[in-house]
Amino acid sequence: MRPPSSFEPGVSEGGEVDFERGLQPQDFSEFLGQENLLEPLRLMIRAALEREETVEHLLFTGLPGLGKTSLAMALAKELGAPLKMTSGPALSRAKDLVGILSQLEKGTLLFIDEIHRLPTEVEEYLYGAMDRFQIEWTFDAGVHARLLKLDLQPFTLVGATTREALLTPPFRSRFGHHLRFEPYSESALAQILVRSAQLLRIKLDDAATAILADHSRGTPRVANRLLRRTRDIAQLENDNHVDEAVVKRTFSLLEIDARGLERPDRRVLEALAQAAGRPLGLKNLGVAVGEAEDTIAEVIEPWLIRQGLLQRTPQGRLLTPEGWLALGQAPPPLSDSAEA
Repeated sequence: MRPPSSFEPGVSEGGEVDFERGLQPQDFSEFLGQENLLEPLRLMIRAALEREETVEHLLFTGLPGLGKTSLAMALAKELGAPLKMTSGPALSRAKDLVGILSQLEKGTLLFIDEIHRLPTEVEEYLYGAMDRFQIEWTFDAGVHARLLKLDLQPFTLVGATTREALLTPPFRSRFGHHLRFEPYSESALAQILVRSAQLLRIKLDDAATAILADHSRGTPRVANRLLRRTRDIAQLENDNHVDEAVVKRTFSLLEIDARGLERPDRRVLEALAQAAGRPLGLKNLGVAVGEAEDTIAEVIEPWLIRQGLLQRTPQGRLLTPEGWLALGQAPPPLSDSAEA
C-alpha cells in the first residue's frame, strides 16, 4: 500500500520535480526493466528479516538515469524502513557525516548518491560505522588527546556511483553486494512509458510508445523526459492524446533527428569531423563544443559509443564510419587517418 502523499500525478502544483518524483516506482512491483537486480535483493531481505538483522550494505553502480535512486526508494518501501538521502559532495566534513549517523533510527537505509565524491577523511569514518556500527574520533592532540567512541543504531548504507573505479579498494570491499545497472531494453522502456502515461493521465498510442522507447537511450529518465515534453504538445494541440504526429512534432522542437541525435550529440560528432579523421583529446573536445569534460565522458559519449558512432582510443576520440554517415559525410581516406 502506498504511503499518503500530498502530490498526485497530473496535478500542476509542484512543477517538474514533483512530476519526476510521482513517476518513480513505489515498490519492487513497479520497478520495471532490471528484474535481474530484484531477485537477489528479495532473497537478502527475506534472510535478513528472518535473522532480525539489517540488510547488508549495498553498492549501486551504473550510468546516470538508470534508476539507482528509484531502487533505493523502492527498497525502503519493501523493508518498511526509514530512508535518509544525501550525496557525497554534501558530506564535505567528518562532522557532517557524524551528525547524520548519530540520528539514524534502527534499520534506516542511508542512501549516499555520488559516493565516489566523498573526501578521504569522511570515507575513513565510514569504515567503523559500516563494520561495527561505531564511530571513533580523537579530541585534542598530543598528551591531551582523547579517543571517543559513539555507538550507532544498525543501518544499511546504500551507495550509488557512476564511477566505481574511483572508490578505494578498502571502501568498496565493505559493501556486501554490488548491483550493476545496465541500459534498459526497448520493451522495458515501453512498459515504463505506459505506466508513466497512466500516472500523467494522458493517452499514449502504441506507435508513439515504440518511437519514444527507441529514442530513450536505454534510460528511464530520458524516456520520462521525452514523455513529459510530448504531453505539453498533446495538452495544447491534441486533447491530451500522444500519437505519432505529436511525437514527431516534439522531436522537431527539441531538435532530435531520426537517429535520436540531439544537439549536444551532433556538436560532438561535428567537432570530431572537423578534425578530419585525427584523434581529438577530451580536453580539446570539451573546448570545441563548450561542454565540461565530465559531461562529455559520462553523459554524451556512452550512448554515442553504444550506437557505434564514436570510438575512444589512447590517442583521443575518433568518429567511426557510422558516425561520419550520421553526419551525412563520407569518412576520410584510410591513409589520412593512419598518418594521423
